[in-house]
Amino acid sequence: MSLGNTHGPLTPADLRDYAARRSLDDLRAEANAACEAVWGNRVFVRGLVEISNHCAMDCLYCGIRCSNQRIARYRLFPEEIVALAREGYARGIRTFVLQGGEDPAFSTDDYCRMVEGVRKATGGEAAVALSLGIRPRSHYAAFKNAGADRYLLRFETSDEALHTHLRGGVPYARRLQALFDLKELGFEVGSGFMTGLPGESEATFYNNILLCRELELDMVGVGPFIPHPDTPLRNAPAPSLEPTLQAVALVRLLLPYANIPATTAAGSMDPLGREKMLTSGANVLMPNLSPTAAKQRYRIYPGKICIDESSAVCLEDARKRVASVGKVLSFERGDSKSVELRRAC
Repeated sequence: MSLGNTHGPLTPADLRDYAARRSLDDLRAEANAACEAVWGNRVFVRGLVEISNHCAMDCLYCGIRCSNQRIARYRLFPEEIVALAREGYARGIRTFVLQGGEDPAFSTDDYCRMVEGVRKATGGEAAVALSLGIRPRSHYAAFKNAGADRYLLRFETSDEALHTHLRGGVPYARRLQALFDLKELGFEVGSGFMTGLPGESEATFYNNILLCRELELDMVGVGPFIPHPDTPLRNAPAPSLEPTLQAVALVRLLLPYANIPATTAAGSMDPLGREKMLTSGANVLMPNLSPTAAKQRYRIYPGKICIDESSAVCLEDARKRVASVGKVLSFERGDSKSVELRRAC
């Protein structure tokens, strides 16, 4: 069985058996070859701006959960966000990701003004991605009308009961409906999951990968669970990075046209975590453009790297990491190939 040429239904057992017949190194090499067959040796840059660590949600694993009283909260002003995008654009970045908690202080109009400001500051050339959690469909439509191109909303786990438990009662079906709304509105849609969540079964691990394929995602983010000391899961064991690498490789083989980031969480767990992801099928890096003070407060997990570095240093570090694995940092927009194919139809 070749995953890259399989179009029919697959089961978790199919994926498990496929992976079991290969060493992890062989699986990663196969995924890296599949990635380079579509994308070449390019690794796309996404400029990340963490706009707020206020959040109305109380997810059990997240350091910015609303009940965490030990965190210093912040919000960036819209003019700060636009200035950061303008600076990033001058450095060549052509995609910006505005990410934040589900902050009740920002209105839909506020977010729309942020999007419009970034679009104007970049001459309409740069793509704007949002990662702001679950919203009513009408809000997503407003973001699209304001000029947002992409939306990132990880489902984290495909286990319905585990999802509801970990997300403070938010049902899995609500998450999926938000993803369907985004796709119907014409966004380039990203989602994904964590590996090693407490309570996750082997079947869930493979179901997570299959759900990414079922949703036909344009972007897939996969990262390891890292227990945060100020959450109810503080004493849960942290997994190794290997399941994340295996998951990224399998996702790449199932979704050759998707963009897959080498996540900061992987780099926080292993000094070479991002390099290992880039040689497992990942093709995106997201240097953090946020002010240093904001980076230090956006602690969704402990040990987060790159929080003391300027955006210029982050970009130079990204360049070196990409070169170390024989790849080239690309400042193109890097739209999903799936989007390009849909546009051509």
